[in-house]
This record gives sequence, structure tokens and C-alpha cells, in this order.
Amino acid sequence: MAQGRRVERVAALIRREMADLLVNGLRDERVGQGMVSVTHVDVAGDLQHCKVLVSVFGSDADQRQVMAGLQSATPWLRGELGRRLNLRRTPDLVIQQDRGLAEGVAVLSLLSNLEQERERRGPVPPGGDAEDGEP
Repeated sequence: MAQGRRVERVAALIRREMADLLVNGLRDERVGQGMVSVTHVDVAGDLQHCKVLVSVFGSDADQRQVMAGLQSATPWLRGELGRRLNLRRTPDLVIQQDRGLAEGVAVLSLLSNLEQERERRGPVPPGGDAEDGEP
């Protein structure tokens, strides 16, 4: 039980420090091209590995540039985390793009389009919904 709380605490610390580093510490021009936020941090139970999910807002080209910048800055970010958190061993970082928010926005857009189409067509006449398998 105590190990689980420790892992959660380390994950929260890493999330906070990574967010600060992305805003204030990282000077890579590529990362500044899109708005980047840390959405989730998953630390392995042995504290050896850490997956950081980031959400990147911007065009597809900007998103690719930001992720390339983050990948090249990973060793520096790990070193900074080690200095800031004073851990016995700083976990290896893997930074991945979290596409969940973008996918959610796309689904909401599709639902909105469907609703607009329904309003444009008007109400479905009785017997016209083809639930019984006939056209």
C-alpha cells in the first residue's frame, strides 16, 4: 500500500515539474510552436520508468515539431527532474502525445454535424425509420 502511494506521489511531483519545465525551462524553439500541457504521468512501480503524456494544440506540422523538440530534449528534461526532485534514481522518461482530447473534440464535432443534419431534414415520418429491417 505504501509503495502505491509513493509511486502516485512521485508521479504528481514529476507532472508538476514537467509542466513547469515545459513553460519556463525549455528553450527549444520547436516546443514553443504549439501549446503543450502535461495530461498524465504514469510511473512504474519500481520507479525506473516514467511515461509522460502531453497534449499539443496547433496544426499537424506544429504538433510534429513540438514532439520532435520534446524527444530531443528528453535527456535534458530527465536531468532537470533529477536535480529538482532529488530522487535516488531519476526514472527514464518516455514522452508521448496524448490524442484523447483531439479525438474527443472530433467526436463532438461529428455529433454536432449529425444534429444539424437532423434539424435540416426535419422530423422522421412515422414508419420511416427502417428499424424493422425494411427500406
